[in-house]
This record gives sequence, structure tokens and C-alpha cells, in this order.
Amino acid sequence: MNPDAAEHHHLPLLRLASSKTKKQAFFMASAPNSNPDTTPSPPPPSLSPSSSLPSSSVTTASYCTPSITAMDYDHIVSILHLLPLDSILCFSMTCRKFRSLASSESLWELVCRRDWGSSSVDALVSSFSSVERREMSWKRLYQQVSQLSSVSCRRLVSKDGIFPRPRASHSLNYVSDCLVLFGGGCEGGRHLDDTWVAYIGNGFNRVLSWQQVDSSIPNGRFGHSCIIIADSLVLFGGINDSGVRHNDTWIGRLIREGPLDIKISWRPLDVGPVAPAPRGAHAACCTGEHKMVIHGGIGFNGLRLDDTWVLDLTDDLISARWYPITNARLSPPARSGHSLTWIGGCHMVLYGGRGSGYDVLNDVWLLDIGRELPEWMELKYDNSNIPSEMPLPRVGHSATLIIGGQVLIYGGEDSQRHRKNDFWILDVGALSRFQAMGLKRPPKIWKKLRLEGHCPSYRSFHGACTDRSGRNVFIFGGMVDGVVHPAEAYGLRFDGELYHVKLVLQL
Repeated sequence: MNPDAAEHHHLPLLRLASSKTKKQAFFMASAPNSNPDTTPSPPPPSLSPSSSLPSSSVTTASYCTPSITAMDYDHIVSILHLLPLDSILCFSMTCRKFRSLASSESLWELVCRRDWGSSSVDALVSSFSSVERREMSWKRLYQQVSQLSSVSCRRLVSKDGIFPRPRASHSLNYVSDCLVLFGGGCEGGRHLDDTWVAYIGNGFNRVLSWQQVDSSIPNGRFGHSCIIIADSLVLFGGINDSGVRHNDTWIGRLIREGPLDIKISWRPLDVGPVAPAPRGAHAACCTGEHKMVIHGGIGFNGLRLDDTWVLDLTDDLISARWYPITNARLSPPARSGHSLTWIGGCHMVLYGGRGSGYDVLNDVWLLDIGRELPEWMELKYDNSNIPSEMPLPRVGHSATLIIGGQVLIYGGEDSQRHRKNDFWILDVGALSRFQAMGLKRPPKIWKKLRLEGHCPSYRSFHGACTDRSGRNVFIFGGMVDGVVHPAEAYGLRFDGELYHVKLVLQL
């Protein structure tokens, strides 16, 4: 159902700039089949004594100062893993000894855990086959994730042939090793009020079995939001088939006694007297600390909204309070059908959607709610001369956080309702670092990924989520391109298939 119709530490002697070529050279030089250097490497241009090092700091051509070379291995590694990636790469380019230190597996495991989080790393490694775990290199894993270029896709088949009804504008979440699907809209503009669960697990071989969970609440709706906090579902808003907008908040908890014995309990959340205006087709995400943020959506009379609200929940999720962000100097224009994705810490990124003038957007905004005064910042990057290096404007797409802190954008539709099936990587961290450091040459923040395996139908307003590893993405439903039948809108068909999209890592 289309709801639009209704700080890091730095090496003190190194002045660094981000360089894709530098990173590629390091990874290639330290690959298993490459020949090790037999002489000290010449310093890169950014390390020339005249431009980057105080004269009193320059000791030898190799910059291997006694204070560093006298340190033991563990001490150096403990320092290196605190540095930004570019600092580690520059350190490795000084001499052969430093290259060896900067290529150690123990260092790169620490870097992976620092940048991706230990829980995500553990889940990722546990999803590998025994052969992959035995042969994996931490440095190569980091390289593969940071230079991701393709995804593979396959359609998942239920072993008993039972699948949820085809739908769009529903919610799909991964919690407690299960997929949880709720609500949405179907043929005839009708809303759905059913909850479905499928045990997925984090194993290499996946077994899928959908089961409908008995529950008459929450009330049926589509265009709602549902996020995960502390292994619980937090649902807000939505629209029913009578056009009624909701602003209620619900908590859902999974009770799993076995792969095929799963129940869910929903209860309304006490949020006090203050709440956002009723809406649907808004965007929402968690912040990682018992908070949910929502933005925009469609309110009464089809009015698109531009407000931002934060839901602050107690640790036990028994009660919460809503408060608006009203002191931001700049904020995204009103829109619906957009995405809001948490990217770590107190930051989240907003992308796309449909504006008040029914125009479809492709602007990118960063929200920082960790400041005393929360701040929105538009991440401007002019790709007009290379249009193939950024996605076209879209609404009804999905935006999921994957391993490596990047956002995977999939599908959606344009202003002419032409649906898409392309996959893009949005590296917000690269652009925010560029703007903070004031570099002259902006980095590429968009990358289109190659698709291997089964090619899904073009779709919009589908549901998508990632598992704990951040490598596996699940996509269900949406509106897809269909066959023309008499008295049927062209291209309007609701999909009921489930797809598994996997990041291709050559381990």
C-alpha cells in the first residue's frame, strides 16, 4: 500500500589526508602473494619534512625514531589500534619493520572490533563456514568490507509453503534471531493487522518457516514505523484503510521457546500527555541508547510534515516520553516515504522521500542528537557532472545499516512511479570526515553495487532489515511491476516473496 497516496587519537608526527590510492596500495603490497620490501619505503608526499614535520622532529630518512623502535610489539599494537585508518596506513609506509607491524592480524582484529563493534564482529565470524573461519585474514576482511563492490541475492522458499500475504508499507525487523513482520496494506487499499514470525538464526545453512502469531493488537495499519531497542519492538503511528492516522506507541516482545514455538506480546506504551501528531509514511530509527527518533510523514488532510521527535524510553521499557527537536537552526524540508538510519553513536542519516510539492528527493541529511542542541546538517556533494555515480531521486526505498557502518539503499520509485531494483552504498562517514577536515577533493560517498544471483523484481515500499552480523539483509514484499489485466492499475502488484541479500566478501 503506497502511503504517499494517503573521536579518534592521532600520531603526533603525521599530518594525514584521506587517500583511496594510499589504502589500495597498502592492501595490495601486504597481500599474501606480494613480495615484501627489502628497503625502507620512501615517505609519501604528505610526510615530506618541509611540509608535514617540524625540523626538530626529523631524525632519519625512515622516520624510525628510537622512542618508537624501542617499544615492544604489544605496546605498539595497542597504540596503533587507536589511530584512524589513514594514520595506520601512513605508519606502514615508513619502513619494512613498520609495514610488518601494521600488517599484523592482532592489530586488524582490534581495528575491526573498534570500527564495527565486537558484537557485530562476533556475529559475522560465527556466520562463516568452518573453512572460511580457518582461512580468514582480519586485514583482508577489513579490506573487503571497506571496498565492498557486490551483493548476492537469492529467493528464500518456505519449507512448508506458508508465507504471509503479499503486502507493502509494512514493517520487517530482525530480533532474537527471528524475522518479525507486522501490518501493511494489500489489494483494494485494505490494511492488515497480522503479525508473522520466522526463525532465521545466524548459521551458515538457513531454514525458513513462517508462522502467524495470534494477536489482535496493534490495530491494523500501514506506513507505520517499527524499530528494535533492547531486543524489543517499538512501533509508532501508521494509517488505516479509512485514512485515520495514528500516533500510538506499542512495545512488542518475542517469547521463543524453540525454533517453531514462538510467541509475541504487544502492549501499548505509556508516553504521557505529549506525543507527535498522528501520521504515517514517516521515517524512524533507534539511537542505540533507548531512544527512537522520527521525522516527517503524512498528517491530516495529506499534509506532509517536517518535524523531528525523540522518544526517550526507560531502561525497562515500561514508560517513555516524547519531546520535539525545535531548536535546530536548519532541518530537512517536509517529506514522506523517506528513510532515517542510525549510523552509530548519536548520529543518523536521512535520505530521499517525497516533498510537499510531490517532488521526489535525493538529498542527504545528518542528525546529531548528542549535542546540547541537536543539529541537522545537509551533506552536500555535487555529482551533477557524473550522474552515474549517485542514485536517482527515490521514495519508498529501504536504507539499512550494514557491517562497516555504511548504509545500503535498495529499490524505491521515482516521481513517475517507475520502480527500481538497484543497490547503492552510502558512506556518510567519508563525507562527514571530508567536511570536518576541510579537504579540497571530496570523496565518493555513493557506490553502486553489482548484483549476483537472482534478480528481484523492481519494487518500492517493501520491508528490509539486517541480521546481527550486518552482512545479511532480508527483503520482503512491496509493490512490484506487474502484468496488465482489465480494470487493474498498470504495474500495481503486491509482492509476497522473501529475499536474502548477502554482502560478497572474498575471504
